[in-house]
Amino acid sequence: MRRLAALLALCLPLSAAAAETGALVRFVACPVYRDADSGKKSGCWLVDDRSTGVRYDVSPSPHKPDWNHAVLVEGRVATGAGNPCGGTVLDPARSSILPDPCPRHMLPAEGFTGRKFVLPARNIAPMVVPRAVSPGPYVERTFSLFFEFDRDFVLYQYGDFLLDNAITWISAAKPTRLVVTGFAATTPETVSGQRLAERPLVAQERADKVAESLRRMLPGVRVETRAVLAARPVDHPDADGLPGQSQRRVEIRAVF
Repeated sequence: MRRLAALLALCLPLSAAAAETGALVRFVACPVYRDADSGKKSGCWLVDDRSTGVRYDVSPSPHKPDWNHAVLVEGRVATGAGNPCGGTVLDPARSSILPDPCPRHMLPAEGFTGRKFVLPARNIAPMVVPRAVSPGPYVERTFSLFFEFDRDFVLYQYGDFLLDNAITWISAAKPTRLVVTGFAATTPETVSGQRLAERPLVAQERADKVAESLRRMLPGVRVETRAVLAARPVDHPDADGLPGQSQRRVEIRAVF
């Protein structure tokens, strides 16, 4: 932990404007759980940026931290979010789990209520619920899924929702083949004193993971996979305006 603490003590210019609404924040730190209670799933995830001394609330992230490990925090300072957890709210937010070990740290509520649970906007419906299907006409189209840093895991709800939308449309459109391309952010960047870069193999791993799901859900459809390294940020609504998140993606292209 001494090594991690020394790394976290280094700062990035990107964090300097963190207090401004809408500012982009990106740093590495150990997460803290606050045991607030206002009902189901109302506890809070907090992360301290040691370079600025600012405590951030990353509870809105679809990537939930693991308090045994450091996280790569990415987000924007929210507007009018209040202070339900004892930290400046990041929304949108992402908190990718890193391999660096961290001590477990839990705080009592200390008067902070947390948030009442509401279903996220990207929430996959039960399979018994009929899906709304576009009537067509159908032309070539690309769908995207997004991932944690250096991982190929399709995230609960966030990734499931995006994959379900793609499968629903593809089932109705009946393309001749699907081209699944995995992207990875392999260009090294220095964040909180750490040199971060995704493994080159993770691009193909992401493509293979999504392709396997498509083959199971869409039997008979031809699926091809590709990989792209040194991915650049893209402007995609489901990446929520976070450049790093947009780089860590898979694209499913339906070809007719």
